[in-house]
Amino acid sequence: MTVSIIFLIFLAYTFDFLNGFHDSANSIATIVSTRVLSPRLAVVWAAFFNFIAFLFFGLHVAKTIGKGIVEIGVIDNVVIFATLIGACVWNIITWYFGLPTSSSHALIGGLIGSALTKIGPEVLIWKGIFKTVSFIFISPTLGLFLGLSFGILVYWLARRSSPTKIDHVFRKGQLISAAVYSLGHGGNDAQKTMGIIASLLFSAGLLGPTFHIPLWIVLSCHGAIALGTLFGGWRIVKTMGQRVVKLKPVDGFCAELGAAVSIWLSTHLGIPVSTTHTITGAIMGVGSVKRISAVRWGVAHRILWAWILTIPCSAIISAFTYKLVDFIRT
Repeated sequence: MTVSIIFLIFLAYTFDFLNGFHDSANSIATIVSTRVLSPRLAVVWAAFFNFIAFLFFGLHVAKTIGKGIVEIGVIDNVVIFATLIGACVWNIITWYFGLPTSSSHALIGGLIGSALTKIGPEVLIWKGIFKTVSFIFISPTLGLFLGLSFGILVYWLARRSSPTKIDHVFRKGQLISAAVYSLGHGGNDAQKTMGIIASLLFSAGLLGPTFHIPLWIVLSCHGAIALGTLFGGWRIVKTMGQRVVKLKPVDGFCAELGAAVSIWLSTHLGIPVSTTHTITGAIMGVGSVKRISAVRWGVAHRILWAWILTIPCSAIISAFTYKLVDFIRT
């Protein structure tokens, strides 16, 4: 294994760490904003379930990223480097502005940008790209529908209970829903970095004749995303937990459960879905149970634009990086 490959693997871990750092808000925003757990305990809770997620899921998403977005033959060290730089830079920009965008789509955009710059559109696998891009819209819509449905069902079942009793029950229930959501988050998002590292090693001839994901890659990627979650993206916590809609424990429970169902389904189907989009949609759905005006749609509109811009912006950064590296080495 060469020095350049080792460097790229650690760069991939950096992206994975930033993914956990950026997306920790998704895992803990509701449980922190409802004051069920303190921020410190919440990130420990989420990070633990991020790490053990490998026990619950296959590796379908990792294989989609590794060989389902661009032709694996086009991948080399420079493509991977540009991909990761594009994704990491976009993650840092959106974290700074407190926007809960998708690390998954930033990675995919980076991969598309570098591959296009190296060869052209013929290396893109449109089926995999279409499936992923379509979930920019399907994921938050499904999250919204499930959050709204669980909210209506729970509010109806608890209609005869006192607010104090409801709050007591769902403060405990949120521990479960946050754990289930964090399992889904770790299970889907850590696999994206696994796919990048495995495609790098496969293209270098270090995985043998068949593309596969070794166990050490699985464990190290889950460890990196869990570590990132421990550090937490506090700017985005505020946007997710309070600016979109104010939440009670029962609302947080319904939002997390709705998002978790959507993410678990997508992971089993091998779709690299955005956990950010899903939980945001679920929060909006739960907020709409009370009244449509409870959701701050101005903030939601700003978030939506960040979602739309993620793939093209990370692709542009990646393409520029590829061009720069290619110019320097020639």
